[in-house]
Parts: sequence; structure tokens; C-alpha cells
Amino acid sequence: MSDTRTEARVPGAREADRRGGAAEGGHTHIADGVVAKIAGMAAREIGGVYAMGGGAARAMGAVRDAVTGGGDKGSVARGVSVEVGERQTAVDIDVVVEYGTAIQELAAAVRRNVTNAIEKMTGLEVTEINIRVDDIHLPDDDDGESARGDGGGADSSPRVQ
Repeated sequence: MSDTRTEARVPGAREADRRGGAAEGGHTHIADGVVAKIAGMAAREIGGVYAMGGGAARAMGAVRDAVTGGGDKGSVARGVSVEVGERQTAVDIDVVVEYGTAIQELAAAVRRNVTNAIEKMTGLEVTEINIRVDDIHLPDDDDGESARGDGGGADSSPRVQ
């Protein structure tokens, strides 16, 4: 009886990827939500970003989290929208900035961090990152918790009538 061993095809596939050729045997699709979560986490890592999302998105997120008890689980991608293609992605981010933060420098830092995170984790090329500053958080804001989307001020009265 002879002992015959065959090598697995995985090393060959890895070598094909290193040479820049297509690996046979499958296709990887990265969902928009995955890229949005990566972008949201990377944007939040930058100092000076107080919260993510426009006023309506933060308010709806706070209500949804209060009803479902979701806490911050659903808010990772809040304020982020993405368009994902085969090899590229574009990202739109809505932020609330801490008062005193240089907005242009913050935007550049967010773009760098988001680009690095997406390209490193997904291999997708980031074609553009549009940043919209929706608000500035002041140190003496009474409704600071509601701006973060933590549910702390979801039932507060409107500031203007």
C-alpha cells in the first residue's frame, strides 16, 4: 500500500494573490454596512469629533436605542453613508465638532484615518470622503447627552418655537 499525499490548493491561491493575479475559486463581496461601520469607528477615533450624524439621525437613533435597549450598538455607523463598488468606495460622514477644534484640520485627520482603516481592512480604494459638519458642541450645552445620541435628552423640549 502506497501512501499518497496531495497538497491543498490554498498556497497556490495565496501565491496568485501576491503576484497580483486573481485567485480562483471565489469572490468576496463587502457589504455597505461593513464599510460604514469601519468608517464610523475610524472617524470617532479622532479627537474633536463629538458625535456623528445630523440632528434628525441622532434624535431617531436615541429613540431607537431607548426602545430597543440597543445602547451604542446601532450607532456605530450613524452619520455615515457609503457607496461600495467592486474595487472602490465613496464615503459621506456627518459630524458634530467640539467647540475650539480647527475644522479643516479635523476633516483632514478624519479623511486620513477613515481612508487608512477602510483600505487596510477591506482592500477597497477610497475615491472620496465628504465631510459635513452639522453642529458644534459647546462646553455649556444643556442637551449634551442628546447630541451624542445616548438617549439622555430624547424627551427634552425644543430650543426654539
